Amino acid sequence: MDVPSINDFVQPTAWNWLILCVVFVVLEIAAPGIFLLWLGVAAGTVGLVLLVMPGMVWEYQLLSFALFSVAAIVLAHRYLDRFPIQTDQPKLNRRGEQYVGRTFDLDAPIENGFGKIKVDDTTWKVTGEDCEAGTRVRVYRVDGAVLVVERFQALATE
Repeated sequence: MDVPSINDFVQPTAWNWLILCVVFVVLEIAAPGIFLLWLGVAAGTVGLVLLVMPGMVWEYQLLSFALFSVAAIVLAHRYLDRFPIQTDQPKLNRRGEQYVGRTFDLDAPIENGFGKIKVDDTTWKVTGEDCEAGTRVRVYRVDGAVLVVERFQALATE
């Protein structure tokens, strides 16, 4: 009687890899981040290779998956660096940058270079020259989570 080896139990087929490909793509749709997509591409590639070479042992399948994953991620990263995804709202997830150029009244005075403004329902830390609460300031830059402001000088009309 032959003793079964691990290879008798752990031998993925092309269908296993193609199903894993679909799982990665569905997870990418559920939690977008453009990362699981490339793992799905790698799993699909291993599945296609197994259709051509069905006798590949599981160790080489995992090695191929790892190599295809790294290659897909590196190629995608290079491509997206050269051709970034264009959007009609480039500041959508950068709230602070949306306020550059806008004017606000200081909620708390700027003392020792730091103060606060209220924007809608959020209080923002600001930095700039010292001035009293209620002073009109204009946001001209964002430094991390701090808005950099200057006194607002309204244009005089004749």
